Amino acid sequence: MSPIRVPRDNEVLKAAVIGAGAFGRHHASKYRGLKGVALVAIADPSPEVRRSAVSTHGVPAVADWRDLLGTVDLVSVASPATTHSAIVRAFLNAGAHVLVEKPIATSIEEADSLIALAEGTGRILTVGHQERFVFAHTGLLDYAEAPLEVSCWRQGPWSGRGTDVSVVLDLMIHDLDLVHQLIPGKVRNVHARGRCEKSLLADEVTAAVMFENGAVARLETSRVASERSRGMRAVYSDGVVEIDFLTRNVANTTPRRLKSLEMGDPLGESVASFVDAARGGKAPLVRPRQARRALATALLIDDAAERTGRLRGRAELVAYAAAN
Repeated sequence: MSPIRVPRDNEVLKAAVIGAGAFGRHHASKYRGLKGVALVAIADPSPEVRRSAVSTHGVPAVADWRDLLGTVDLVSVASPATTHSAIVRAFLNAGAHVLVEKPIATSIEEADSLIALAEGTGRILTVGHQERFVFAHTGLLDYAEAPLEVSCWRQGPWSGRGTDVSVVLDLMIHDLDLVHQLIPGKVRNVHARGRCEKSLLADEVTAAVMFENGAVARLETSRVASERSRGMRAVYSDGVVEIDFLTRNVANTTPRRLKSLEMGDPLGESVASFVDAARGGKAPLVRPRQARRALATALLIDDAAERTGRLRGRAELVAYAAAN
């Protein structure tokens, strides 16, 4: 494993963003607000997006991300999920530290290759599981005891984004990352059902993930729901913690204290943590092997949904969730 090159204290790090759509433009804004970082370029294939990026951020915008190889120290990859592996690999090989939006890749083979490359080149590789920062502030991740059961629900209306992958890799993977932070150990079995409505891949999935320690996680995710709903419920031996992320209400019947849910600026914290890791040579909050673990479970759920067959209607999906 190569050591991470630590920049000089007064060295300004040059940053770029690949993919300046819904999330990429926010990454660009975060870099512009950090001391010791200069946003120098944005890459996006859309002429309209490039024009908007130039107007907003005042930096050059290119159509081909390859034009930026070897010119930057830091890069955020916010392109479609199926492009992550090739872009991350190219920038790591070119000497840049990389923050890639979730998922880290779309296959375990790709994820393992990227992790090995980052370790071999001594470059920071971290993944945009920003909600980890929100959870870290509550203190829930500090519980020594693992929950017996976790339920997560995340529904929202159709946006048209992320359709190169299923809703599992698009949205549910956020909750899977948190589930793996709460429940240690290996996954024993997975059951899942899903349905397509707007895209060729599953737009709505319900899953049950059983762990070797006996814990179970139940997840419901939709990108075609009529209204937004997002929450989590963790059952412990001595009580229950339930969080409504929309109202920011936290109900806690366990004897352990939790801080209130403050959404804050998780993307800003994620980008700042990435820059600190690159500048100081320390590990980022979200390690690539942790992102790999969430990806592995997401792929198991996708496979399980494929095996059981996609459901024809929402009523059947709701019935499946109730039975599992």
